[in-house]
Amino acid sequence: MEMDLKPSRGGFLRPFGCGWFIREYLLGNGPEGSPRIDPEHGAPQADLNYEYKEALARATARERAERIISKQVVRGVDITEEYAKEIYQKQLRKVSRKFTHMRYHSFLMYFGVLKRLGWVEATELSETSSFQENYPDAPPRLYYRLTTKGRDAGDLMWTNPLFTLYPDIGPNHIKKSY
Repeated sequence: MEMDLKPSRGGFLRPFGCGWFIREYLLGNGPEGSPRIDPEHGAPQADLNYEYKEALARATARERAERIISKQVVRGVDITEEYAKEIYQKQLRKVSRKFTHMRYHSFLMYFGVLKRLGWVEATELSETSSFQENYPDAPPRLYYRLTTKGRDAGDLMWTNPLFTLYPDIGPNHIKKSY
């Protein structure tokens, strides 16, 4: 018996994908409990990365809490809403932000692919940024928004923007069954 093993919408280890999150966030939908933004103003890359990691942490904590609660319900424990929230908060504190895998450099590389595809563009907005007192001025934080091309790109394209940018490498990574 042959079984097709492939990741769900978010991938093998994540409840949702980075591309989906970026698109929804820049559309102003506030995915996974993140704040809603004005789609015309956009958001800086650092804020996108931070919100993505926090949303992954919230989703991971929610999944862990649901598992704990369901096991307790099976054992006959009476679960109140306050107790369920307490379990969730405890799990949220336990989630390491490094557990959410994507480091900032990886995020910048991923975002660079989105820029090369023309799916995101810098807006006129920027804000000053600084390192520390004894360093020269840092470059400004640029705000990015979705382009029309990015809005029109389908779910399949957003699932793996790198394969969309380089379609020739996509089939090389798909395992063929003989």
